[in-house]
Amino acid sequence: MEDEIGNLLKVWISIWICLGYCYGVGKKIGEGFTRFLLIFPVICIFLYLPLKLHSLHLGGLTAFFVAWLANFKLLLFAAGQGPLATTGMSIAEFCAVASFPIKIKQILPQKSSEPAGNGGAATVIDPKSNQNHCESPFNYAVKILLVAALVKAYDYTHILHQKLVWFLLCFHIYFILDLSFAAASAAVSHGGTIELLPLFHHPYLSTSLQDFWGRRWNLAVTGILRPVAYRPAVSTATKLIGPRWAPLAGVAATFLVSAAMHELMFFYMSRQWPPPTWEVAAFFVLHGGCLAVEMVAKRLWIDAWKMPPLPAVVSVPVTVGFFFWTCFWLFFPPFINTCKADVRVVKEYEIFGAFLKNIYYGNKNIYLW
Repeated sequence: MEDEIGNLLKVWISIWICLGYCYGVGKKIGEGFTRFLLIFPVICIFLYLPLKLHSLHLGGLTAFFVAWLANFKLLLFAAGQGPLATTGMSIAEFCAVASFPIKIKQILPQKSSEPAGNGGAATVIDPKSNQNHCESPFNYAVKILLVAALVKAYDYTHILHQKLVWFLLCFHIYFILDLSFAAASAAVSHGGTIELLPLFHHPYLSTSLQDFWGRRWNLAVTGILRPVAYRPAVSTATKLIGPRWAPLAGVAATFLVSAAMHELMFFYMSRQWPPPTWEVAAFFVLHGGCLAVEMVAKRLWIDAWKMPPLPAVVSVPVTVGFFFWTCFWLFFPPFINTCKADVRVVKEYEIFGAFLKNIYYGNKNIYLW
């Protein structure tokens, strides 16, 4: 494990050096094609660096943070858009926002009754900040305990039904992503100027696919796909087919990009070649198509036929049930068969536990990944 942690440090030091270079490029070169050409080598490096890590947790999360989120933020930055284009950012804030699902807190001017050094103006945090929606430390503590319980449950996979194991893995992914994002964001927060962007918002309460993908599940990806895929597609489609149906083109583009990036993430985790079976891509293409159908159906049901929306007691089980059914059909088979996630997760926790024990007891015979 020492080798993997050493590689992790080297990878992230390289990432921050590259981001420092991008920060300098942004200071000297204006938005446009020239900035893109200067940043493009960094994008290629970010696609390569996750290959230096081999563990499912460290490698998968680094690939997600860097090869996907950071690269998309850099593409937007080249065009003068996105969170990295915020004026007045320090190099530390630039690197933090590029690396993790965080943002600089918005400061709103507000008149003050007391004189201040800025001529009577004070600054307050935007009350609409996403920080208000972040979970409490107690909720994160509960999730840590649930992850520990899930890891223990994996010891009994030989007697559990396969579908139940997949069901547990779904919650494992949910908890690990949420906890990892929160930990990474907390580690780089400083001076109260950086806030965590919520990753999930009670996805088990989704009333529709539009609600699930747009407002509740993996909001970091949703937030970056809107300016990268959805809005450009809608803008182009509006000129071709008009504004009424342009959002459908945006949905199609968004889920196609998401499908391609998820296949890339699975490659980072599995490292298997020849090419994948495209089951993961099919999962997102299917959901994109179903979401488009749902949007049309809503327009007919609510706007044209003046019918009330379905009650939550009906829509929530249907939405969540459809999500799990498609996961069992298309998402989890490659996750288990190709990535060997059920086996590797248990092994990595065992190695990590042994690593901590060896550190605590001063034993130098540390296991390797």
